[in-house]
Amino acid sequence: QLQASGGGLVQSGDSLRLSCAASGRDYRVYSMGWFRQAPGKEREFVAVESYRDRRKWYVDSVKGRFTISRNNARDTTFLQMNGLKPEDTAVYYCAASPYYSYSDLFTTVKWTDWGQGTQVTVSS
Repeated sequence: QLQASGGGLVQSGDSLRLSCAASGRDYRVYSMGWFRQAPGKEREFVAVESYRDRRKWYVDSVKGRFTISRNNARDTTFLQMNGLKPEDTAVYYCAASPYYSYSDLFTTVKWTDWGQGTQVTVSS
């Protein structure tokens, strides 16, 4: 089970930190990621961390602004979002996958567990 939190309404340039609490299975052997879905658009990959070697990948539009991380127990995943822009407005979902390579992780297909989503709204 995944529980996402931390969303809110902020102004352009502000920061937010999303959290995803994981329970119910051994998520230490799951890659963790964040996806987002804006109104009228498909859900898109934002950031992922592979469980195997802790490599991280980001969608180009957030590189240098967002950082994904996990705590030492690997039961909580964070998404630190700095320099937020109006185009970052979306519902953000955390997800878990038993896969670890980029080719499997950058789409939604190989992700087995999903949190409920948390709304992020960035005003200009």
